[in-house]
Amino acid sequence: MRKKARYLVIFVEITKKMIVFARKVVTLCRITINNSFRMMKKTLIAAVALCMATLNGNAQSAGYGETRHEVAVSYGCLSNSQIFDDFGEIGGALVHTKYENKKSFGPISIEYFYHLKPWLGVGGIAAYGNFKEDAYLFGDKIGESKNHYITVMPAAKFDWLRRKNFGLYSKLAVGATLRNEKFEADTHADDDNEVHFNWQVSAIGIEAGSPTVRGFAEVGMGEQGMLLAGLRYKF
Repeated sequence: MRKKARYLVIFVEITKKMIVFARKVVTLCRITINNSFRMMKKTLIAAVALCMATLNGNAQSAGYGETRHEVAVSYGCLSNSQIFDDFGEIGGALVHTKYENKKSFGPISIEYFYHLKPWLGVGGIAAYGNFKEDAYLFGDKIGESKNHYITVMPAAKFDWLRRKNFGLYSKLAVGATLRNEKFEADTHADDDNEVHFNWQVSAIGIEAGSPTVRGFAEVGMGEQGMLLAGLRYKF
């Protein structure tokens, strides 16, 4: 009887921890999505405004199929690194470590493609992101965590719908991320660097504007984010 009671107590404690775990997952995802969407909204508004301003001015410029080069800048949310960090925080919560005052940036990306064919571009992507937060143990602040991520990936872009002012495409990239993790406490500081495999798969991208300047948005998964938006220039 006592053995069953002990198992019941253990079961109740595990259930409590699972409920706390689920609540932290929801909170962390909501904070990450809200912060990233604010930045994406600003980026997309700027891209659309610039495209509208250049649409008429580029009416007589080279058509889509005549351009070989393209460069782009974008801002995304829910990258591989952000998701990894969120799960790290959840693991810390199981040992009563709490993280607050989270501030994140990125991922912001720069990419270049050279078109071997009108439908096929090859090139590369460079991405950067960071975040910092305060760590608490049993209510007392024990330090500050700061992470930085620099990613470089060879990439391919497949333009499967090409129109003068509109296009649809997919994108694939694989490469490596340099991850710097720093934890600063009152009595000591830890600094660690590691390199690991990373990737980006954008299942669908939509771009619109003039033949040379376009705003775009992508849905996929990887180090550039599950959602990203930006501005592209073709020449």
